[in-house]
Amino acid sequence: MLARSALRSARSVGAAARNAASKTASRSASTSSSTAEGAASSWKTNALPAGATAFAVGTVAWYCHLYGRNVDAMTPAEEGLHPTQYPWEHAKWYKTFDHQSLRRGFQVYREVCASCHSLARVPYRTLVGTIMTVDEAKALAEENEYDTEPNDEGEIEKRPGKLSDYLPSPYKNDEAARAANNGALPPDLSLIVKARHGGCDYIFSLLTGYPEEPPAGAVVQEGLNFNPYFPGTGIAMARVLYDDLVEYEDGTKATSSQMAKDVVEFLNWAAEPEMDDRKLMGWKVLAVTSVLFAISVWVKRYKWAPIKSRKVVYNPPIQSSNILSKLPKPDKKS
Repeated sequence: MLARSALRSARSVGAAARNAASKTASRSASTSSSTAEGAASSWKTNALPAGATAFAVGTVAWYCHLYGRNVDAMTPAEEGLHPTQYPWEHAKWYKTFDHQSLRRGFQVYREVCASCHSLARVPYRTLVGTIMTVDEAKALAEENEYDTEPNDEGEIEKRPGKLSDYLPSPYKNDEAARAANNGALPPDLSLIVKARHGGCDYIFSLLTGYPEEPPAGAVVQEGLNFNPYFPGTGIAMARVLYDDLVEYEDGTKATSSQMAKDVVEFLNWAAEPEMDDRKLMGWKVLAVTSVLFAISVWVKRYKWAPIKSRKVVYNPPIQSSNILSKLPKPDKKS
């Protein structure tokens, strides 16, 4: 009897061990399968964001490589000699235009450049408060005549200019301009600083880049003038700035470089007359946003300081068995 009972108990123990082993194997298999499924699902979930991030980074890198690199002149025939970068004061973000220089530059334009080039996008009213007074601008506008509206008989009469009129062009049309300049069309100077690669540096270098004689080996076509900063080195415009060509009203020495600097600054103002107002608005925005940022930091600290600095202490409840154990035991003698 004892042997049979021992055998039965051994069999039951073996069966329990086998069941436990099978359950452990099934659990491990299910765990491994769930792990594999989770890894596959997580890979699918992360694949799209990772791909989008890689695409964005590649796009930004390509854009920076394409548009962010320095554009240097390859040969004079393609782009001309690359101009020197000059420290223009008005180009600094905390500086404004020199109004005296603008007035001198406008004088250079009127006495030298206006005979060939136009400023068709600049009205007289923009000169007020920056280059001239109201009376000076009105007197300048009245020096020219402009067409009026047709009268009852259909005739167009002439009237003196007003502040709302634009500066007149030296020629009636492009054909007349080409005929007067051997087929070359003088460009309008209203946006010339923005329309040329190099901006102020290019215009200044072009005006002061005429040598006395072309260098050896340079081939200049008939009717053109050598200038290394102009594409192809052959330009129809001859040198126009010479020392003491104009007499400045403020007594400044009218050297060729001084006149070039003044007229370039004036042309930059003509292309961007709102620059001073834009910079002033930027300073106002920086002041307001700085105050708002300081207030937001203070409010954040005021609201979150009690929450961030509090200390939470957890006191677990006392069990009844612990209470009974802590009670004083009765004295057996009593």
